[in-house]
Formats: sequence, structure tokens, C-alpha cells
Amino acid sequence: MQPLTIKYIVMKKNLFLLAIAFFVCGTVWAGGLLTNTNQNVSFLRNPARGASTEIDAVYTNPAGLAFLSHDGLSFSINNQSAFQTRSLTTTFAPFEGFGGNATKNFEGKATAWVIPSLQAAYKTGDWVFSGNFSVVGGGGTLEFATGLPSFESQISMIPLQVNQQLGANAFNGYSLESRLKGSSITFGGQLGATYSILDNFSAYLGLRLNYVSNSYDGYLKNIQLRSTNGGIYIPVQNIVPSVGDMNLDLKQTGLGIAPVIGLDYKWNNLNVGLVYEFQSAIELDNETKENTTGQAQFDDGFKTPYDIPALLSIGAQYDILPALTVSAGYHHFFDSDAKMLKDRQKLINGGTNEYLAGVEYRFNPKFLASCGVQFTRSAVKDDFQSDLNYFLNSTSFGFGGAWNVTENIRINAAYFFTNYEDWTTETPVISTVKGSTVFGRTNKTFGIGVDFKF
Repeated sequence: MQPLTIKYIVMKKNLFLLAIAFFVCGTVWAGGLLTNTNQNVSFLRNPARGASTEIDAVYTNPAGLAFLSHDGLSFSINNQSAFQTRSLTTTFAPFEGFGGNATKNFEGKATAWVIPSLQAAYKTGDWVFSGNFSVVGGGGTLEFATGLPSFESQISMIPLQVNQQLGANAFNGYSLESRLKGSSITFGGQLGATYSILDNFSAYLGLRLNYVSNSYDGYLKNIQLRSTNGGIYIPVQNIVPSVGDMNLDLKQTGLGIAPVIGLDYKWNNLNVGLVYEFQSAIELDNETKENTTGQAQFDDGFKTPYDIPALLSIGAQYDILPALTVSAGYHHFFDSDAKMLKDRQKLINGGTNEYLAGVEYRFNPKFLASCGVQFTRSAVKDDFQSDLNYFLNSTSFGFGGAWNVTENIRINAAYFFTNYEDWTTETPVISTVKGSTVFGRTNKTFGIGVDFKF
């Protein structure tokens, strides 16, 4: 068969979708599109920590450190292990040409056994000096062993298009090899100072340094068409020379600095905390080993906008009884103001909202238990959702306990899991063929930490 010399718009579109899919780095844990809010195991057992006055307040409510129980040094060492799956169930008639089923499930798994964090504070008189080191975004490696529906949907159309050009039913199927593996991690280092303005009112000022490191490795190769004459598979390059393998291997790094301010007010059994993290402007630089996708944004040295959005956190906690405390909180991520690749922030109506509530009961001076819930509601539009780059509304639950081993040592342990709401969208129109994709996700996190004070 002579090679066809036609212009395949489908494949050009595939490259564009590939470009969108690769530049994805979301949060592995709780939080907004790019921000992890669970920086301490205390958060896992009760996510409503926005008015905390314990050592985890270094991140959740730094102005509240003015009400630490003692002068001197306090610090907390934590590790969390997160296990996440992302599923894409796509229905698209041409998929029948590879496996015989129009509906396929593409699943990606992310596992992060070690996600450390450290909070430290030194209180002296009216001043508290504090620092936090943690993974403030990402934290795992996500792999789709069979690629993505946006990859395969474009390839699945080639037999139909070739048949149209030939005016004959020459091909009735296809095969391919596809894989996508990406890792994303944002390290955050924060330093600041808290000052007691009044006996019941304090303020905080600090700076956070965010360092982003992403890597992507994927391919789309060995594309073949199945002939109706004997079922023989023929390499697609023998039929359409403009269609070839695509490989990508690159790393991205970027750095940003953002101020953090906070206030805390305490009145009898009530404590209220407020934190505002400014937007962190970040530009990622490509370090590319291989790029045969034909897309310039994967080239070595290309710069990609990757701002971390501003965050407003408001929290309150109230001691109903000496042994019983209830808490509530609100988070708002200003996602629409943070620059993304191809201005995708314009596909968000404002930002993400989170509503939190929790309760803690202290059985005795040695043991306590707590639990809480977090409702996360995004403002993304349907057009924002694309393969890996999607965000789902969710409800998260956490519970756990703490053991005061000695007066100066506490062990925290907790479990945190999230139920996500499926999101269904219609896939882009390809010729006269339409399809749909159901986006799904699961997440489970275990954590253990130790608090010290001297």
C-alpha cells in the first residue's frame, strides 16, 4: 500500500491534548489545586486546626503560638503516608478497535510512603520565633500504565480516517503502547515571628520559600493498524508518514517567595485565628532530555507559569468543658488569580472553598481523641477538567488520638480519608463522534508524629 499524503488534524490535536496532560501537578493530600494543608498529624485527626494554640499552629495559626503553654522550645516531627488513585472511565465508540469495548478505564496510582514535616517554635516573653519545613504541594509519583484517554481517542480515529481517504474498509482496528509517569513535589520552608500585642491578642509576620520539582516521563509508540484482510497489523508509519512515536522526558524546577500574616484573639474559652498566605509567583524552567512531541513548551529552557494561589484561613475553637473542645474553620484558595499554563486559571470561577469542623475529647492527662470533617468545593468549569488535570468536590474525614508519654513528649497517630464526587464531562467532538469521561479519585493517608517541648 502506498503511503497516504494527507494532513491529519486529529494527530495535531492529540499533541495539543498531550501538552495539557503532561503539565499537571496537583495536591496529593487535603487542600486546594496546588496546596497541601495537612502539615501535621494533628490535622489528620481533626482538620479544623485554624485556631490551634499548640505546636502545629506554626503552620495552621502562627499568631496563636503566643498562647503556647510554656516558654522555651517546642517542636514536632511528623511523617505521613498517602495512597491515591485516579480513574478515568471514557466511553468512545472507536475504542472498540482495540479490545472490543467502547468503554475503557484508565487508572493512575500515586504512592508516597514518606512525606515528612517539621515545626519548631521558641517562646520567650511576648515573642515567639517559629519555623516550618514541609511538603506544601504534591508529594507523590502518579503513573498511568496504559496512558490516557486523550492519547488513545486520537489514535482510535486513524482507521476510520484512513478508510475515508481510501474509500474502502481497509482497516478495522489498531494497537498502541502508551504510558505516562509524573512526579511532583513542592517543598516549603517558613520562618516568622509572633508578638503578643495584648494579653488576648497577637499578630504574626513571616515568609515562605517554595521550591517546586516536577518530572515527567511518557510515550506513545508502536502504533499499528489492523487490516481487514487477514487481521494483519501494519505499522502506522507505513500508511501515514506524518504519524510517529512520541516520547517525553523532562524535569521542571522553580522557586517562589510569599509573605504570610496572621492574627489571633482569645476571649475566655473561645479562640479565633486568621491567616493569609500571599500568592507565590513561580516560573518553572524545563530541563529536557527528550522531546519528540513537536511541542515547544516541552523544549529545554522553556518557562511555564506555576503560581501557588493565595490562601485565606479562618478558624475558631471553643472549650465547652475542660475536657471537650469543638472547632470550625474556613479556607479560601484564590485560584483564579494564580497564573497557569495557557491561562487555565480563567477556567475557574473564583477559587476553592473548604469548610471544616472537629471535636476533641481529653480522657485524662495522658490520652485524648479527636475527629473532624472537611468539605471541599471547587469552582472549576467543565473545560478545566482534562485527563490528569482535574479537580473534584470532596468530603474528607479524619480521626486519631494522642498519648502524652511524659510531660514533655506527645505521640500523635491518625487516619484521614477522602470521598470524591465523580465528575462527568463530554469529550471534545472528533469528526462526528462524541464520547464522555467520568473522572474519579480516591485518597487515604496515615500519619504518626512526635511533639517535644523543653
